[in-house]
Parts: sequence; C-alpha cells; structure tokens
Amino acid sequence: MTELTLETAFAAYEAARGRLPSADKPGACIRRHSLEDIADDFDVFLLDAFGVLNIGEEPIPGVPERVAWLQSQGKKVFVVTNAAGKPNASLEVKYAKLGYDIAPEHIISSRKTILRALEDAQQHHWGAMLSRAAGFDDVEHLKLTRLEDETAVYGDVDAFLLLGAAEWTETRQALLEEALLHRPRSVWVANPDIVAPREDGFSSEPGRYAHRLADRTGISPVFYGKPFANIYDIAFEKLGPAIDRNRIVMVGDSLHTDVLGGQAAGISSALISGFGFFGGQAVEAPISQSGIKPDFILERP
Repeated sequence: MTELTLETAFAAYEAARGRLPSADKPGACIRRHSLEDIADDFDVFLLDAFGVLNIGEEPIPGVPERVAWLQSQGKKVFVVTNAAGKPNASLEVKYAKLGYDIAPEHIISSRKTILRALEDAQQHHWGAMLSRAAGFDDVEHLKLTRLEDETAVYGDVDAFLLLGAAEWTETRQALLEEALLHRPRSVWVANPDIVAPREDGFSSEPGRYAHRLADRTGISPVFYGKPFANIYDIAFEKLGPAIDRNRIVMVGDSLHTDVLGGQAAGISSALISGFGFFGGQAVEAPISQSGIKPDFILERP
C-alpha cells in the first residue's frame, strides 16, 4: 500500500472527488492569524478535532484557552468530528482531558451520525471493521460480527459497517473485496476520512479502504460524516431553525472534508494551515488544484 505523505493523501482525496459532494460557491481565502480574528463574524463555531483541537493525543498549544475565550464571548462551540472508531462517551472524556469544556450534546461525531441511521437497520447482520481494543459499547444492540481473518464471516453477513481501521490489515481488506465481488452488499462507512494527522505522520482511516473497495468492486459506499450532509444536519437540529447560517463557520484542517463539507452545507469555512493535514506547508497549490477555496485561511486555531 502506498506510503502516506501529504502528497499521496491529497492525491487520494482528489481521486475520490466523484464520490464527494460538490460546492459551487468558492470562498475568498482571506488570511487571518487565528479564530480570535474572525470571532466577530460568527456566532457558531463548528470545530474539527484532529488538526484543530489536537494532534494525536495532545492538544494544540493555546487552543484550549482559545476555545474557552470564544465561549466566554457567548459563542456556541461544537466539535464536529469524523471520529468513529471508539464509543461516543470516550470522546467526552478525551476532550475533557485535553482541556476542553464542551457539552456532550455539542460533540457531534460521525459515529453518532451513523448510529442514528442504524436505528432503522438493526435487523441486518453486520460485518464490522472495528478494533477489538475499542470494545462494543453503544453498538451492543446491533447484530454485529467483528471482521478478522475468518473467510466464512465475510460471506455470512448481510452488510458491512466500517467504524475504525486501527487494527485493519491488507489481508482483511482483500477478504472484504473478494466477498463483495462474489456477492455485492451494502457498505456503510462511519468515517469518510482517508487519513488523519498524528504526531508522527498520517494514519489510514476507514474512508481510505472504502474508496479502494469501491474502485475494485463497483460498490458505492454510503458515507456518514464530513463532508456529507448527514453530520451537519444533526448540528443544525441542535442549533434550531432560528439560527442564521451566515453566522456559522466550519473550522478544519482538510479541504476535502471540513471546507468542502461546510460549503456543501451552506455555511462559511476556515482552513487551518499551520497544523494537521498541511502542518505548516503551503496551501496555495492544493487550493488551486482542488478548486476548494475556504472563506478564511488561518495560521492556527
């Protein structure tokens, strides 16, 4: 499998553009230093996690204080994250340990998004990409078998659920693709991310494997999370119909998930250039190549 670098990760997102939503209103790419510089423009801040709040298991320096300052100014702060590998309750604990005071109802994950959709599909027997270490909390009500190295399981299940890729292997990917070629079935993806920034580089996420199997099998995965509308719909529900969407901004480190998702949802977007996906690298060429233009480019959250 190709080594994950900024260039290969960006290329993978570009190759998958046909499966992503479109946005026809490019932003002005106005450069500012931090969230403080755009605070007067917005009432609601939807913040990505990786690359905005934290890198791996460490907070980005100064960001807990910045988020607390926004809250002190009366701003509504939500976390909108494609975190799906672990139970939702663990996210509340994680952000608290990182120094963030985010109300549980303001943490909107792609796992929470797909679990809502699964309420109408509980009768299926799901084969799940799910790390053993993550456990089965909040999915124990589903008929679910973890996908490992037993070939028969891939043939027996009704559909597939891609939650977390931490323990996924090339052997398991091959078994999944062969099973889908033999008998096509639905594939639901709880994390559309292709990669996530970590302390020592990029990790492979469920979206990477979903696009690979789609290329090989012709199956069209169903994605839950950024940049797709389903995760933003939950945020809008919680904000209520009276909120002015012109006063909402999606802040993230990725063009293809955060910025594109915000634009497709009809809200403003801010790209973090100094941390996360781009990690301080120049963003002008990727913006030009992709055509995904944020309203703001911030050096840091």
